[in-house]
Amino acid sequence: MKRIVAVTACPTGIAHTYMAQEALQQAAKQMGFDIKVETQGAAGVENRLTDEDIAAADAVIIAADKKVDLDRFAGKRLLETSVSSAIKDAKGLIEASLAQPVFGAGGAGSNAAQFAGQASADYLARVQQGKAEKKAQMPAVYRHLMNGVSHMLPLVVAGGIFIALSFAIDIENKAPLAQAFMNIGGGSAFALFVPILSAYIAMSIADRPGLAPGLVGGWIGTQGAMYGHQGASAGYLGGILAGFLAGYVTKWLRDAIRLPRTLEGIKPVLLLPVLSVGIVGLLMIYVIGRPVAWLMQAMTNGLAHMGATGSAGLGLLLGAMMAFDMGGPVNKVAYFFAAGLVATHTPVAETIMAAVMGAGMTPPLGLALATFLNGRKFYREERDAGKAALILGLCFITEGAIPFASNDPLRVIPSIIAGSAVTGALTMLFHSTLPAPHGGVFVFPLMGNLGLYCVAIVIGTVITALLTLALKRRVDNVEGQEA
Repeated sequence: MKRIVAVTACPTGIAHTYMAQEALQQAAKQMGFDIKVETQGAAGVENRLTDEDIAAADAVIIAADKKVDLDRFAGKRLLETSVSSAIKDAKGLIEASLAQPVFGAGGAGSNAAQFAGQASADYLARVQQGKAEKKAQMPAVYRHLMNGVSHMLPLVVAGGIFIALSFAIDIENKAPLAQAFMNIGGGSAFALFVPILSAYIAMSIADRPGLAPGLVGGWIGTQGAMYGHQGASAGYLGGILAGFLAGYVTKWLRDAIRLPRTLEGIKPVLLLPVLSVGIVGLLMIYVIGRPVAWLMQAMTNGLAHMGATGSAGLGLLLGAMMAFDMGGPVNKVAYFFAAGLVATHTPVAETIMAAVMGAGMTPPLGLALATFLNGRKFYREERDAGKAALILGLCFITEGAIPFASNDPLRVIPSIIAGSAVTGALTMLFHSTLPAPHGGVFVFPLMGNLGLYCVAIVIGTVITALLTLALKRRVDNVEGQEA
């Protein structure tokens, strides 16, 4: 029996990581192979591969959209690809992995262009095309940004929920427990998420030497007083800029500074930290921080003065963005625009956050409803995925829509965009509010105008389901399909 080991990992570590794991496990079972899949998700490394597992493996599959250490797989046939490739064609990946050259032998790597001749030409073409598309869709800048996002997301979620709990206990924040929760959420978790975002963006670019300047640059960006604004700061935009600045400055210094071998030891512990922290800190204080803080203040003021019509238009746009790529770059722009504003604790910011979450819940909920209404238009595995999509939608995990969009993007994606856009616009019109940046149904008790909020989500869900069913054709001759 062939033995395969694999690692799956996506930038946020919430959905794609485990969908790829399940796809690989199911494909291996159908092929009669033994497989063990290590996941590197939001909860950390699970089902970790041991040295014995790797030694006994015939091939290794790395299905990841973020950096994975490959050194431990030296001497094994290794295929490195995107996490979405494992979701779409796990069987093909397993077959191709057994035809790979040995990793680390004579410079042989895992690039798709180095496939051995045993891999089918058709599959080679598909993988090459998929990798080219993936590179086009995910430039290096996005990978670095997602590395920061994946590390800051737990702070955003936990901090936002504790802030919401503080308001639920005492809106005036006078009760001791409310003050404690606000200190945990706003005073600690929210105070740290921008520096952490900045630090891990820098670390993705420059490895460990980028951590210190990234932290310092991100922290300076949160200090509004030094920019002359009352309570304003460069915020998450400043943190992103500080992260990239710290990463590329540190990388340039590391490559530019040449020392005798006897003095190389002082470069990472003395020269790089001092120079990079100093350069990034001064640039953030005197060059970057002030205009970005002004921009954030202007944006907050502008949102606060938006009328009902403008609010509906903004909700329509943000809703469409949330559904467009279901957890991809466009989705993340909309989400972090809203999450970054939640820290201001203004009604308009909380309304925007409610619109974004509702719009993000709608795609998987709508597709789940479509499978329940007319299963004849879906493959058996899609009908099974509908049950999971229902749970993922309720938890505000938009990625639950991906299996459907992957199989039929031209019909599914317009349908979910329409439903989410309507939900976003209605939420803004209904003035529903959400003081927490995540949580799905678990934070519903903390919401304002919850009844109308549920109406907005139901309307968007129904629109998504009906449009999907109207556009999709009936699936024939599918295993498990009723006559």
